[in-house]
Amino acid sequence: MPRLSRTYRNVLLLIGSLPVALLVFALLYQFGMAHLEGQERSLTASLEWAAETLTTTGYGRDTGWTHPLMQAYVIGVQFLGLFLVFLLFPIFMIPFFEERFEARLSTRLPELKGQVLVYRYGPAVTSFIRELEQAKVPVTILEEDEALARRLVGRGLRVVLGNLDEEDPDLSKLTGARGVVLNGDDNHNAAMVLAARYQGYAGPILALMDEPFHRPPMIRAGATAAFTPEHVLAAALSARASARISPRVSGVRNLGQHLEVAEFRLHAGSPMAGKTIAEARMRAETGATIVGLWIGGELVRQPAISTRLDPGIILVAVGSHDAIARLGKMVTSPPRRGPLLVVGDGSLGRKVAELLRDAEEQIRVLDLTASESVDIVGDPLNTRVLESAGAREASAIVLALESDAAAIFTVAVIRSFSPDAVIIAGARLVENVSRIHRAGADFALSVSQVAGQLLTHHILGQQSMSLEASVKLVATSGESLVGRALEDFRIRERTGCSVVAVERSGDVIVEFEDGFEIQADDTVYVSGTDEDVATYFKGFPNTRAWPAVKPDPSALG
Repeated sequence: MPRLSRTYRNVLLLIGSLPVALLVFALLYQFGMAHLEGQERSLTASLEWAAETLTTTGYGRDTGWTHPLMQAYVIGVQFLGLFLVFLLFPIFMIPFFEERFEARLSTRLPELKGQVLVYRYGPAVTSFIRELEQAKVPVTILEEDEALARRLVGRGLRVVLGNLDEEDPDLSKLTGARGVVLNGDDNHNAAMVLAARYQGYAGPILALMDEPFHRPPMIRAGATAAFTPEHVLAAALSARASARISPRVSGVRNLGQHLEVAEFRLHAGSPMAGKTIAEARMRAETGATIVGLWIGGELVRQPAISTRLDPGIILVAVGSHDAIARLGKMVTSPPRRGPLLVVGDGSLGRKVAELLRDAEEQIRVLDLTASESVDIVGDPLNTRVLESAGAREASAIVLALESDAAAIFTVAVIRSFSPDAVIIAGARLVENVSRIHRAGADFALSVSQVAGQLLTHHILGQQSMSLEASVKLVATSGESLVGRALEDFRIRERTGCSVVAVERSGDVIVEFEDGFEIQADDTVYVSGTDEDVATYFKGFPNTRAWPAVKPDPSALG
């Protein structure tokens, strides 16, 4: 027999106890009226009095009492009835109706053929799930937190409620699934890997881990690949900050083997400051292509050539390594000579500091809490603390804080304190990247973007890079574009996407002369919103059939 829920048991207890309480109060009233007031009352009349009193509906003819004990009894029952009315609904009835009418969550996995199973929802998988939705790949989320599961269902996601601590998951429906992504803690991820392999699943299993030293046992347990997104983010932030690791450009990310995407702030002394994009002739002078501008915290994609390049805006450029380096020298301020300043001593901050020390960079660590790894103890929102930490002279300031809200406010304070500082910030959610840019950061990258790029690469076989929540660069094949001049396809007019670069035999082409034709083996890089890219894939279906960069199982983050 199925066990009743707690709310059902409470309601049944209430239903059973009310008649008993009503009878007890009626008998006491009948006894008091007979022996204290000298008036006989029938049991039905006494029950009527008790019901009227307990429900606070009022009295009929029976309203006069003279004996003090009877009066005290009546007053006590009246207050008890009032108390029961206020107690009845919040404790018994509201929880019962909430449980009765709430949508029931599925507790069993459906048939997952062709789908991707994501274990545990969180910031690391938000961008990836969005990529799956854009690629029309069904996704099912196995979630242990019931409140979170209900919120996800409200957003239209397919969710199954399960708890590994209480029961082993039935993963027999995994056969034929496109992939499994594990986003729980390392122990539960290992349990899921073992359960999936034990029940015969032979497809790819990707584990997102907290500790990198857990990677070898996770692979031995059966995971196809294991990543530590926070450490990959730390490496990306360190590379942006250190001239020993990467060129002095505020932000460079690799897309494919020969193409780089850079974001950097235009300083007032640049020869391009104050000119329009057409007047600056960036592509002719450097070989790099401007695909976006961060203006006031908003990303303007594919800006018009008449757009004025005011100091302080952030340029997003695509090009080869040499082209990005040339552009960086033209638009960024001269490098400072002070130590690098790392703000935050959490897990992300400690990893950033470790990587910078390994690169033999001179660094200072600022945090609110004292520890062996912290050089300056204090509040980064306090300008006196920033002064003592050397924020004005720092080569770059890396924000590795535990919350995105703290990062946004700290960026704003540091930008006001040192207008020319190079500020590099990490975030949890891709949606907060634009807010961090708006606050004044030169470069911002989220765990969601890093993990999403890794997972998309392995599950979908696509190479893409999100510039913010709705705009991205994607590497595609050029099979649908062979045989005619590129301009004849009218890609911008038909899809909203722009072809920003073509990779051919190790060379990156960003200047397309009249009559330029795509070859079958070219890698074509397009830029646009998620909707634009989906339209592009629909209009040129063969671009999706051959991923431009094929997954490499040995390339683990």
